[in-house]
Amino acid sequence: MRISGFTYVRNGLELGYPFIESIRSILPICDEVVVAVGDSHDGTREAVEAIDPQKIKIVDTVWDMQLRKGGKVFAQQSNAALDAITGEWAIHIQADEVMHEKDLPLLLQAIQDNEHNEKVDGFIQPFLHFWGTYDYIRTSRKVHKHEIRVFRNNKYIRAYSDSQGFRIYRSADTYNAGEKGKKLHVKKIDAPVYHYNAVRPAPLMNKKRDNFLIHWNVENKEKEFDYQKVDRLEKFTGEHPAVMKDLVENMNWHFEFDPAKAYWEKKKDKYLQPIEDFLGIRIGEYKNYILLKK
Repeated sequence: MRISGFTYVRNGLELGYPFIESIRSILPICDEVVVAVGDSHDGTREAVEAIDPQKIKIVDTVWDMQLRKGGKVFAQQSNAALDAITGEWAIHIQADEVMHEKDLPLLLQAIQDNEHNEKVDGFIQPFLHFWGTYDYIRTSRKVHKHEIRVFRNNKYIRAYSDSQGFRIYRSADTYNAGEKGKKLHVKKIDAPVYHYNAVRPAPLMNKKRDNFLIHWNVENKEKEFDYQKVDRLEKFTGEHPAVMKDLVENMNWHFEFDPAKAYWEKKKDKYLQPIEDFLGIRIGEYKNYILLKK
């Protein structure tokens, strides 16, 4: 049984993505990691190539700026890497996501235990969304709690929407024609994805945000990124993955969250949050999967 990792990145050094740490984090349980490297000008390709020449396979791509609506270019790049993997199982990791070394045996065991269970298409994992610094995680109802990151290498499985998750389609043609696809049947693995999407010095966060909005074809209405403009953060009390050690220790900016200045974009979310906290459920939660009971 072969396990293939896959990801995509473009100008990751310039935009401050921890893509090197991301790739390194899954290497121990992967037979190969396929990286779709977009047309970069900052040395990103060379950095990817140097990680592990024996396991890393690079697919050179050019980002299609005609696919900006809805972030479809991200799905395109994800599929470019997915198409090149050779394993029976796939592990997707995005350029700002990292797996913890202590959880790799759980991922491997889950795959091995369900190798012959055809009812299981894949697995969902919980997410830790870091914000501002490595000391805070965003825990409001506005961030996704789980998503698919491990699944069978079925040629009909494709990145859904902007590549946040995956679905299965009847064919490549129906996928390209806009078919919504079917949700995957999954089990849950208690192995968090460490999501560092909003951890950079403010000037670099401005650049990363602007670049992201360009690929969603959305106009940026705010000049300066404000880390305080967020609904709810909690202190992170765990340990970061070992591959993140240097980045965490060399952090050279400061941010202290003030709960009194919390910003809720919609009032309904502010009022629903304490109800959800009390009930222990997410009201109206979007789930891009079908969770199997056993």
